[in-house]
Amino acid sequence: MSVQNPLRLLDLAGMSLLRDEASTITALKDLPTELFPPLFMEAFYGRYSETLKAMVQDWPFVRLPLGGLMKTPHLGTLQAVLDGLDILLAQKDPPRRCKLRVLDLRNTSQDFWRMWSGDRVHGCSSSLMAPVAEDRSRTKQPVAPVVVFIELHLKERTLDGFLTYLIRWVEERKASIHLCCKKLKIVSMPMENIMTVLNMVQLDCIQEVQVNCTWQLSTLAVFAPLLGQMGNVQRLLLSHIHVSAPEEQEEQHVVQITSQFLRLHHLRGLHLESPSYLEGCLDQMLRCLMTRLDNLAITHCLLSDSDLTHLSQCPNISQLKGLDLSGVTLTYSSPELLPVLLEKVAATLQELYLEQCGIRDSHLETILQSLSRCSQLMFFSLRGNLLSMVIMEKLLRHTSGLPSLSQELYPVPQESYSSQGILQPGRFVQCRAELFEILSVLGRPRIIWISSSPCLHCGDNTFYRPQPIIYC
Repeated sequence: MSVQNPLRLLDLAGMSLLRDEASTITALKDLPTELFPPLFMEAFYGRYSETLKAMVQDWPFVRLPLGGLMKTPHLGTLQAVLDGLDILLAQKDPPRRCKLRVLDLRNTSQDFWRMWSGDRVHGCSSSLMAPVAEDRSRTKQPVAPVVVFIELHLKERTLDGFLTYLIRWVEERKASIHLCCKKLKIVSMPMENIMTVLNMVQLDCIQEVQVNCTWQLSTLAVFAPLLGQMGNVQRLLLSHIHVSAPEEQEEQHVVQITSQFLRLHHLRGLHLESPSYLEGCLDQMLRCLMTRLDNLAITHCLLSDSDLTHLSQCPNISQLKGLDLSGVTLTYSSPELLPVLLEKVAATLQELYLEQCGIRDSHLETILQSLSRCSQLMFFSLRGNLLSMVIMEKLLRHTSGLPSLSQELYPVPQESYSSQGILQPGRFVQCRAELFEILSVLGRPRIIWISSSPCLHCGDNTFYRPQPIIYC
């Protein structure tokens, strides 16, 4: 027989108040601060719109994390809260008790509600109260626009009702409302709708941009000026951008795009997936970088020798912590280019991905010395290349002195396959035993992962069955 937790006095008081919504609204001015969050939750889940509207006008905290209560956006609740905010903004002398300056519609801040609902596991954290103390000091400053935080994941052909209503509401109150978003993700949406939304957003608030659209290069060029206004972006990901225009137009589009990097003074992470438009002109983008990058990913494309040369000479990659060149065929490049690049970043590099690069024994041999100097390396993946047991033994010996290396993902040795490219379980078991013996001879506790994915012959990722080899 299960015993349910009894309702607290605060819960019972809130339920009692809400039985008469008019009396509740009248009582708000005398309501203790600690009753506001639990009563707001009761009103939210009970859809007491008038109470919600009134509580916004007397909210005793700087931040109202409404999104922490909404698993999915709810238009009726949003309308009630925004109506209350409208009344508050229209008042020349807002109630002295009200400190509301931030309406947070993101799916975060659940800890705030847990704390006030009696969950002391989360309620004892001093970090929960620190932002409130910081915000209260700001209330002494001249009144600034109210900030509304949202999450922007643009993935539909048309704007949903929730976002449409919010955008129209902000458009009519641009002087008193700042619509902010820290993370912008665009998956699939017409450029016209994207422009409509972003024209209402404070672009300098955005810190992370992900564009995962099947855009033409010309479309990215249209978007680029908006990107240039996002001066506080720290992480930028662009993927699946296609090239179809004549070469002269492509060059012009590349200039339009890369020139906007001159305005990104806080960029730390750059991820470019399948950027075929950069082949032969990577230096143009690198020259426009204004900051030293922490992470750089250029994946699934062709890079010329000149591209790799410019990359290794770029001063803004000299302190990289993460480098990902997966899917970049390195076997057609001059063999000395990759070692030079690794030497450039050896002092700071923590993660290195060289998956599906067409690397074979002779190519790996050239980078072993450089790899052994990456003293901070923690994660290294060579998945999807074709290597023999001989070179894998050399690789394990050269990396055995790296003190921080804790995650290693290597391909199944070449000897595990038949001449037709079929993985042979018996051979694979034998290779695993040989690799374990190599680790035991080296004598350092170590875990390496052997993966047959993607399949070296058909590229099929369904074979992803990493096998750990653990030597303690």
